[in-house]
Amino acid sequence: MIEIYTKENQAYGQFNNGEIIENKPIGFPSDNGKILPYSNLFYWAYAVSKADSTIGLHPHKGFEIITFVLKGSIKHYDTLINEWIELNQGDVQIIKSRSGIYHSEFLKKNSSIFQIWFDPNINESISKKAEYSDYKSSSFKWQNNKKTFIGKGSNVSLDTEDIEIFELIIDEDTELNLDCKKYYSIYVLSEKLMINNNILNCHDFVKISKENNISLKSLGKCKLFIISSPLNVSYKTYH
Repeated sequence: MIEIYTKENQAYGQFNNGEIIENKPIGFPSDNGKILPYSNLFYWAYAVSKADSTIGLHPHKGFEIITFVLKGSIKHYDTLINEWIELNQGDVQIIKSRSGIYHSEFLKKNSSIFQIWFDPNINESISKKAEYSDYKSSSFKWQNNKKTFIGKGSNVSLDTEDIEIFELIIDEDTELNLDCKKYYSIYVLSEKLMINNNILNCHDFVKISKENNISLKSLGKCKLFIISSPLNVSYKTYH
């Protein structure tokens, strides 16, 4: 099954009177978006800063929250390290909030990020001490048009089970082999391409399940951000 959600059909959010705006492929249930949490994916936002802007200190508990700096730079403060840490394009920040943490974020003007929340087995993670880690862009290498953040070949791990996160460059027609027991959640980051004869544009989102392969037709050099996650999670998720 292939489901396509254009940017216009995703949930919308904003902070600080529109200084930061978001489209959300997977919004909070209160956002009334077309996609509710599924698998062990709870939330996914693409955020752009129209001005230097700070999101004040706020709590997280249970979830694992990953921020990918797609463009520009951000700063992060949390109550574990008690200082501001700068992250630049290509860097990744992981918060394993577990028993609880407070943090604050600053986005520099014209920066863009993904913030994605994963749903571990909270019955286990809630009793553990929170952790914060950041990874520089040099930690992740392109190999055969693929850059893996989490999965085979990466030293980064999550509490959340069976997650792979990677980017793909599509610059020629290709067949992508899939595991029919997994979801593939795809965000189009640039240019156009066709998936099984469906034309996709930048910022479109695709949810794929129960497929063994898909046909990708190049319409230019296209970058895809992809998360694979289990069709059936072995524990009861928060949602």
